[in-house]
Amino acid sequence: MADRPLTASVTRLVRSRRPRDGIEGLYRSHVEWLRRALGYRLGGHAADIDDIVQDAYIRAARYSDDDAHRHPRALLLQIALNLAKDQRRRDARMPANDLATLDDIALEGDQEYLLALKRTILSLPPEFRHVFVLSRFTAMTNVQIAEQLGVSVKTVEYRMRKALLLCAERLAP
Repeated sequence: MADRPLTASVTRLVRSRRPRDGIEGLYRSHVEWLRRALGYRLGGHAADIDDIVQDAYIRAARYSDDDAHRHPRALLLQIALNLAKDQRRRDARMPANDLATLDDIALEGDQEYLLALKRTILSLPPEFRHVFVLSRFTAMTNVQIAEQLGVSVKTVEYRMRKALLLCAERLAP
């Protein structure tokens, strides 16, 4: 019997039975399991879990194939749980909602200017916006802000300076 070219379906079948290598194989083999495991352990929203799963695979890609395939579920789960802990720590340090803080500001004076200011503040990058809101709309000092955000006082000063510059640029006539 002469060798015949493989049909597309047979080729796919052969490829699907080949051992999977690298991060792609690790992903295909364990992604659904990792989603379920995180959903069970963390609860949370599907979008949050999907973000953690994606980040876990990005971190897992740093490992050699041998290390990643030795105990893949243990590795992936530990990476994902560490990422979730890190996210909780960051969330705890950040103000819950800058918009709520800004909504508490009484709109006095020029309504259009204040609305433009509010939009400008909300359009700042999050790290600058958090410092700006805490500095200008609460009674916190730079030292207190640094402690709450887990950064140095110099970082708070830098972020405040950048936030003020960005606001001035965006509000300039």
